Amino acid sequence: MITVDTYTNANEVSGAFGSDTAIMGGGTLLMGALNYGRQNITKIVRITDPVMKQIADAGDRITIGAGVTMSEVIRSRDLVFLAPVAQSVGGPAIRNMATLGGNLFAGTPYGDFTVALLALDGIVKYANGSEQDLEGFLASRGNRRDLVVSVSVKKPAANEFRYRKVVRVKPMGRSVLSIAARLPTSAGRIANPRVAFGAMGTTPLRAKAVESALDGAALDANGIQAALAAVSKEFQPPDDSLASGWYRNEIAPVYLRRLLLNEGGA
Repeated sequence: MITVDTYTNANEVSGAFGSDTAIMGGGTLLMGALNYGRQNITKIVRITDPVMKQIADAGDRITIGAGVTMSEVIRSRDLVFLAPVAQSVGGPAIRNMATLGGNLFAGTPYGDFTVALLALDGIVKYANGSEQDLEGFLASRGNRRDLVVSVSVKKPAANEFRYRKVVRVKPMGRSVLSIAARLPTSAGRIANPRVAFGAMGTTPLRAKAVESALDGAALDANGIQAALAAVSKEFQPPDDSLASGWYRNEIAPVYLRRLLLNEGGA
């Protein structure tokens, strides 16, 4: 038997649940898991704290509540740069339910929104007030039982942020791979880039060798060659029903080039 508890204050939930308890955001992941055989859940926790629905602009960063849905991201004037990412998550019905917080826990080949947050230097905030960089969160997300209340990201300058999703079923199927990049420039050169890939591991991952190759390079066909050479050696992508790891490695530099140069094509 499964019971459902509702909390109006996120702080009341932190640390108050065990391995048999699931937090419910939009339910797009949880209900699928329950319907297809996950038997160890005996309690579902719903949180209606308005803090988790806030979008707060604070200088060079913007904070997005864990309960904000993909549809709300699309409608937000403050999150215009993330609207194309949210639009790539499922169809309208899914986007009306799927939340930022749920996307943080989505396994490959899902979690495309988290790929973008990773490229934008995401910082996770927990209900107990502590914070953790998103890369660290992803590395340990299966072990922590703290409640995520928000993620803050750097606001990119115009034309600084880029995103691309590769699918077999268009326009919004599961990812063969996804790529997000923040590409600041200084004196005509890329400066301190962040590049993240989805579906190239069990979680979204930063492409650190690609970042190193791009740092200081010109954003043109010649300047990105070292980065394209680096990407195929960076990951050990999984095999699944969508694509083999070999195939993902083969196409990663193709789509990285298209993203970096703003080239057309799916």
